[in-house]
Amino acid sequence: MAQILLVDDDLDVRQVMEHTLIDGGHRVNTARTVLGGRELLRDCRYDLVIADGRMPDGSGMELADQAHENGAAFLIVTGYAFELAKIGLVRLEFLLKPVRPDELLRAVERVLHVEGT
Repeated sequence: MAQILLVDDDLDVRQVMEHTLIDGGHRVNTARTVLGGRELLRDCRYDLVIADGRMPDGSGMELADQAHENGAAFLIVTGYAFELAKIGLVRLEFLLKPVRPDELLRAVERVLHVEGT
């Protein structure tokens, strides 16, 4: 069971992903902004951070370095992969929206397994 931070500004997407992760046996905290994600990363330890690639107050990729400094794996979920590739998305594991629940859970396990080895 992993402790996961999920950061996405879209309430509907965030809730579906949160419930998928909980049903998959994980503990989940959520934030709707990059700032909120940064605050939670300062206060808690996470095994994995999942963030939307583009939010009103910045890019989920801005959380990647902080997550890695804290020892957390990182996964971007975005509908804008081709735009974000120009600014560094290729260095991160990512999923394209819309994400199916089974696809999300497989990606979580893959990322956690890679980071854990």
